[in-house]
Amino acid sequence: MIVLLSIFWGMSFFWIALGLRELSPFTMVLYRIGIAAAVVTLFLYARGGRLPFAFSAWRKFFTIGAFNNFLPFSLITCGQIYIDSGLASILNATTPLFAVVMAHFLTSDEHMTANRIIGVLLGIAGVALLMGPEALLGLTSNALGQLAILGAAMSYAYGGICVRQLKDIPVLEAMSGTLIAATVLTLPVALVLEYPLQTSLELNTIVALFGMSVLGTAIAYRLYFHVIRTVGATNTLLVTFLVPITALLMGVLVLGESLNKHAILGMLVIFTGLLAVDGRIFRKLFT
Repeated sequence: MIVLLSIFWGMSFFWIALGLRELSPFTMVLYRIGIAAAVVTLFLYARGGRLPFAFSAWRKFFTIGAFNNFLPFSLITCGQIYIDSGLASILNATTPLFAVVMAHFLTSDEHMTANRIIGVLLGIAGVALLMGPEALLGLTSNALGQLAILGAAMSYAYGGICVRQLKDIPVLEAMSGTLIAATVLTLPVALVLEYPLQTSLELNTIVALFGMSVLGTAIAYRLYFHVIRTVGATNTLLVTFLVPITALLMGVLVLGESLNKHAILGMLVIFTGLLAVDGRIFRKLFT
C-alpha cells in the first residue's frame, strides 16, 4: 500500500505539469479539490455515512483543508510553472523534516532527538545543494518556484500535525469535510484571479484532472489514512523516499525533463536526512 500510495502521489507532479499546459494554476487546484470532494462525499453517503454539522468539526475541517490541501496544492501548482516536476517532488520530500521541527514545539510527545536534529541539518544541506549557489544571487523565477514547493512542504507538515484533531472522526467523514472546506477556500481565489474559469478542456487535460483528483487526492488520501492507522506514522514516512522516484521517472520518460548534478546530490543528502529522522537503520548499524 505504501508503494501504491507513492505511485499515486508521485504521478500527481506529472499530472500537474500536464494540466498546466492548458489550465491556469488556481483553476486547476479548484477542479482537483472539487472533483475529489465530490467523489469522496458521494462514496461517504453511498456507504450510509453522514457529514457532521457541529461547528467544532467544521472548524477542524477548514484548518486542515487549508494546510493539507488549499495552500500546498496551490503552492506546488504555482511552483511547477517555473521548475520541473521531478525537482518539485524532491523538494516536497522535505515535509517530514519540517514536521519534526514543528512537532517539537507544537506537541508534547514528539520532541527532538539527536538523530532527528542530524536529519534536519542534512535536509537543510540537501535543499541548499538542490537550489545551488545561484539562489544566493537573487530571487529568480526558478528560485521562487523552489521556495513555493518548500512552502508547500511546510504547510503539509503543519497540516499533518493538525490531522491529530480528527482522530475521533471516521475517516471518510474527515476526508469529505476537509476536501469540501478546501474547495470553499479555493473557489473565491480562483474566481478573483482567473475569472472566467476555463471549462472547455482538451482530452489530455481531462485525463490529468482525473489523475490528480481521483487517484492523487481521493484514493491516495484514503490509502494514506489507512496506512497510518495500520502501521503508524513512522512506517508511513517511507512513502517520502518513493514519491520522487515515480515523479522523476514520469518527468524524464514522458515530459523530457532532466536533473543536474546538484539536484541528484541534493536528493541523496535529503534522503540521508530522512533516514536519520526515521532512525531505524542507524540504530541497527550502531547498536
